[in-house]
Amino acid sequence: MRIGILPNLNPAAGGVYQYSQNTLHALNTWRENGCEDQFVLVTNDTHHAFSEVHWEIEPLLKRSLTDELSDGIRRMLGDGPHRDALRWIRRQLLAFSSKPINRLPGPDVVQRRPDLRKRFLRSKLDLLLCAYPTPVPFETEMPYVMAVHDLQHRLQPKFPEVSANGEWEYREYLFRNGCRYATLILADSEVGKEDILNLYGTYGVTADRIKVLPYLPASYLTVGVSEAERERVRNIYDLPDRYVFYPAQFWPHKNHARIVQALRLLKTESHIDPPIVFCGSHNGEIRERTYNEVMSLRSGLGIDREIHCLGYVANEDMSALYSGAVALIMPTFFGPTNIPVLEAWALGCPVLTSDIRGIRDQVGDAAVLVDPRSVESIAGGIYRLWTDESLRRTLADAGHCRLSKYTPDDFRNRLIEILEEAKDRVRSKAD
Repeated sequence: MRIGILPNLNPAAGGVYQYSQNTLHALNTWRENGCEDQFVLVTNDTHHAFSEVHWEIEPLLKRSLTDELSDGIRRMLGDGPHRDALRWIRRQLLAFSSKPINRLPGPDVVQRRPDLRKRFLRSKLDLLLCAYPTPVPFETEMPYVMAVHDLQHRLQPKFPEVSANGEWEYREYLFRNGCRYATLILADSEVGKEDILNLYGTYGVTADRIKVLPYLPASYLTVGVSEAERERVRNIYDLPDRYVFYPAQFWPHKNHARIVQALRLLKTESHIDPPIVFCGSHNGEIRERTYNEVMSLRSGLGIDREIHCLGYVANEDMSALYSGAVALIMPTFFGPTNIPVLEAWALGCPVLTSDIRGIRDQVGDAAVLVDPRSVESIAGGIYRLWTDESLRRTLADAGHCRLSKYTPDDFRNRLIEILEEAKDRVRSKAD
């Protein structure tokens, strides 16, 4: 079969980007080891790591005058730091153009894309694999497997990032139809599978069509980081020798403000002042507002020196940031599971995270669990990790043990099983 792969290749997309990278790595390994299927990368982003391994590419959108101009500018300017800015602008325009937030008549009215369907059929694509949620497969009426990473717009609509400015309507259109028409659906966990069934079972989704494919740590991480490398990264970002770490974009659900308040509480009540390193983008209206609120809170509480905001960090520096941290501090409101927890485990970094449904199943006894709504609970968890070396060693060992039970080989083999079943379903439907 010819299988079209729809990844998210924008590093600023965070976990969805990392999941896409792991999916592509798994498929590339399969391809190099005797897979008889042909994989076609369906994307307009030709500037990515997988352009070096000669994947066949089918553009997702027709090339526009903007595309031609941007390519011309790229050729004229050549290499340099400005190329990253050009890529970012291009990705933002592509992401915006693929979100029909203001054009949806209702979640049950699918906006068909016959021209794109014809292109897929001309390319002889038999099946699509979507590593991120996208309306493309059901709008083109193609058979597909689609990952559903979370349904927080239904579970926690109070957060503006999943509900404001038409986002709720777009997500409901995307997930209702994405689940309804999928050949198979990928969930991150049994809790994620349960959410899909609870919320979309009335639209014909059945348990046998939902396959659990747990996350992996990001493929670009390197274990066994040397002290020299950790020192290099600390010097680049002017970081102290000891710090706690939180890699997260500044969405409200990431809970940065309560971390800042917890650090203030530790300073006044426990007389310790652990620095924290935040990294992650804060572009866009909601993230920019959240970032500004957190920075204002930092100054108002008098703990500017304890808060280090790095912005977007290059992949090659992330391993040293994790391995050099006293702990990962992640009191997020969203699950069901989260990739930074796995990344911390991979690099021997103890974990603090939220005692909420899904996450507590993911971490078991390999994390300090706190109430994400409670500043006092977060502060207490940070205090334990900051002051108790024995606890840190125990948690790091438990995390390593838990991670070792699910490897990249397991991910690849499970993905292959899912694709083989999807192929069988497509063939059966065609007969």
